Amino acid sequence: MGLKYITERLQLAILEKTGSERRIRFWRKRGMKIGKDCYINNVNFSTEPYLIEIGDHVAVSAGTDFITHDGAIWCFRGELENADVFGKIKIGNNVFIGNNCTILPNTVIGDNSIIGAGSVVRGQFPENSVILGNPAKVILRMSMQKLLYLQHPGFMKTQNLPYKEKTRRIREHFGISPDDNGNKEF
Repeated sequence: MGLKYITERLQLAILEKTGSERRIRFWRKRGMKIGKDCYINNVNFSTEPYLIEIGDHVAVSAGTDFITHDGAIWCFRGELENADVFGKIKIGNNVFIGNNCTILPNTVIGDNSIIGAGSVVRGQFPENSVILGNPAKVILRMSMQKLLYLQHPGFMKTQNLPYKEKTRRIREHFGISPDDNGNKEF
């Protein structure tokens, strides 16, 4: 292990404990294209971050891996000396990527899409798609997902509430008293 490798691993370990803006600056310095108004809760952006392009208003959840190379060529190194295979990844605008996804080389995600947690994504996906599974497939259009959210029994408008007020409303909505589970906060 060289000093450069150790330094890079230390930087990633520190980056893991920082906020989204610092992560975005770090990856932009390494050549990744990241649009505005993004939230990056992730540090796993392959060894070729310059092959990744992320649009505006994209959220990447924790544990997601972006892989820009195909390591399985290892099996052919005896025949294909020094060979590697690479591919770009392009994420459109207004995209949400759930926890623990794997985005493989040569993948394009269209604008206004959701990728469900744990999905393994490879290929071309049209805009306005809800994408899920292993292998990932389009399972819904975004218009249908919006309807499902609006009809969900857990749908609440709590986004900009202070923590205590949000907690109070959620507990009330689900019929959980403040003393349940030993919580005496309220």
